[in-house]
Amino acid sequence: MSVHGWNTALVLGGIRSGKSEFAESLLADAPLVRYVATSLSPDGDPEWLARLAAHRERRDAGWTTEEIGDDPDRLARLVADAKPDEALLVDDLGGWATALLGRDTADQAVEALAAAVRECVARLVLVSPEVGLSVVPATPVGRAFADLVGSANREIAAACDAVVLVVAGQPTWLKGTPGTLSRAARRRPEVVTPAPTDIEAGVEIESSIELPMPDEDAGAAATERLATLDITGAGLGVLDRVVTFAARTQANAIPEPWREVRVLLVRGDHEGGASAGALPEESARRAADARAGGGSLATLAADAGASLQVVDAPTAAAIENGPALTADEVDSALRYGWRLAEDAVDGGVDLIVLAACGAGTDVAAAAVLGAISGAEVPAVLGRVMGADGRIDDNAWMVRCAAARDALHRIRSGPRGPRDVLAELAGGDVAIALGVLLGAASRRTPVLVDGPVGVAAGLISRDLGGQARHWCLLPDHGRHPGVRLAAEVLGLDPLLDLRLDLGEGATSLAALPLLRSALTLASTLPVRAEPAGTEPAGTEPAGTEPAGSGG
Repeated sequence: MSVHGWNTALVLGGIRSGKSEFAESLLADAPLVRYVATSLSPDGDPEWLARLAAHRERRDAGWTTEEIGDDPDRLARLVADAKPDEALLVDDLGGWATALLGRDTADQAVEALAAAVRECVARLVLVSPEVGLSVVPATPVGRAFADLVGSANREIAAACDAVVLVVAGQPTWLKGTPGTLSRAARRRPEVVTPAPTDIEAGVEIESSIELPMPDEDAGAAATERLATLDITGAGLGVLDRVVTFAARTQANAIPEPWREVRVLLVRGDHEGGASAGALPEESARRAADARAGGGSLATLAADAGASLQVVDAPTAAAIENGPALTADEVDSALRYGWRLAEDAVDGGVDLIVLAACGAGTDVAAAAVLGAISGAEVPAVLGRVMGADGRIDDNAWMVRCAAARDALHRIRSGPRGPRDVLAELAGGDVAIALGVLLGAASRRTPVLVDGPVGVAAGLISRDLGGQARHWCLLPDHGRHPGVRLAAEVLGLDPLLDLRLDLGEGATSLAALPLLRSALTLASTLPVRAEPAGTEPAGTEPAGTEPAGSGG
């Protein structure tokens, strides 16, 4: 899978050409590299042992090594199983081909490796000898080797995003460019893969849990200070609210720009009519793309220097027929979200961006909005866009009916926060709510911009009412449900970008602008008062205010 022109690279070269050293340099910035050695174990050949020792000495001490040896089929499995946060260096395909010689399955092994390279989500660099520039070998074994390696080079080169030929230590880019490779490396976000452990341990999330409130005095002081900044224009406009918000959440009248940002992408599907018109496995593909560093969300996260964590929520049952979740599933999802927020803050994160993807998320949010505010579902449920780019009114009607039937089903039942989560919302909203509560408990702000985030905010009012005061809405994306929920929550959108890139992407697109406002507010000096004047609102010493009457 290609990520912005860079994910996999094939480095070709002759004997002593410097190809291995060049391949190693491509992964010099990778925090974790697995060196995959393909050569067969030598039988007491001192010269070959010296070559291997020289390779080992040149590698970084933190690299790990995998030995393929006489099991060449293992190479494709290693490439296919590599994780998005890993980097693999395979050196080289010549040794791998040697182990394949004489096997009837050699061609299938080449095809399997090419397929694994094509779908690889890790950073992958393969080294291979260029066998097409010399004379045809004189022996049958030599010709078989050259034919196999030559065919493998062609297949792997077609599968890779970049191909480099190294001659006399000088690289020549045959596919891709050095600039493309380096830009792609910068655009790949840090993908956080470990999940929190001991989810069942920790705080009891009961109704009306006490959470801290932002510092209103710091916010007021920041607002007053903005009026004194030495600028040529009228000020920051609507972005002054970003400064006030940051000041309140940081308890600092001169807030700092957010440095460590974590994107939590909650992936959860909803069964039944809620997902009418959705492509099968679309959310799974989106989540896999994000884990691999691809897609709009990962691209924006990388450009913002944010880490990205994909979170799988339990699938919600069809709400028109019965509860979306069990009570135990609700409790587990809330705890999981809380721990996700805690783990992020413990890792140094000072801003969380809540993102979501899943079939039927907007229907669950519409049902939550209807249950809490009395909104009519058709008025808050956005149109459905089909795979062909056309509006699918039939799917929209099925979605409306699912939410309507769910609300009718619970019309005489309890409407507490856990009831709403279990009956209507589902696992993605429950995890998002846990994130909001956990972030508020650790005095950490959250950017929300989509149905799942605002639905979690609505339910939070009866679990931890302070949580919404730690939320900022950069943009509502003109989504009808998000607009109404934002009004109920008292969250005024800052911008109107009219983006439709998925929940969380608008917040990331706006993040550089928000950071710029904080940078200006924290670094610009205040205006100097002209000599001989007093600050506004004061009188010269020894005088009385006019009209005092003596």
